[in-house]
Amino acid sequence: MADKEKPRRFSSTPERTERARSLRRDMTKAEWLLWRELRSAPLGVSFRRQHPIGPYYAYFCCVPLKIVIELDGSQHADDVGRDRRRTAYLNEQGFEVLRFWNNEVRDEMEGVWVAISDLVRKRMWEQGKL
Repeated sequence: MADKEKPRRFSSTPERTERARSLRRDMTKAEWLLWRELRSAPLGVSFRRQHPIGPYYAYFCCVPLKIVIELDGSQHADDVGRDRRRTAYLNEQGFEVLRFWNNEVRDEMEGVWVAISDLVRKRMWEQGKL
């Protein structure tokens, strides 16, 4: 009987795993602030950082609820088309995407948190988990 190769989760490869680790090590201030909130908040779900989905790395991802949270800095204002393609791809995979500007996370965390909490509750309700 031949040994079965363990299936890879989320189409990961050693290169993609290392890239995700690198992105997690080099987080921006806004990413750290939001990650701290996501980890300590009583949402009842967990998020992953820099989670690979197809050709992209989601900043924050709740896999069971299919939620992706993206943060945009000033460089994103120059390439709106790229963000649209990314969001369209994630939507095609069944993920709902929330986007925030870095300054919103730094200066308006309460509003960011309300939006995230509302989406978590909505997705839990849609999946019959509430």
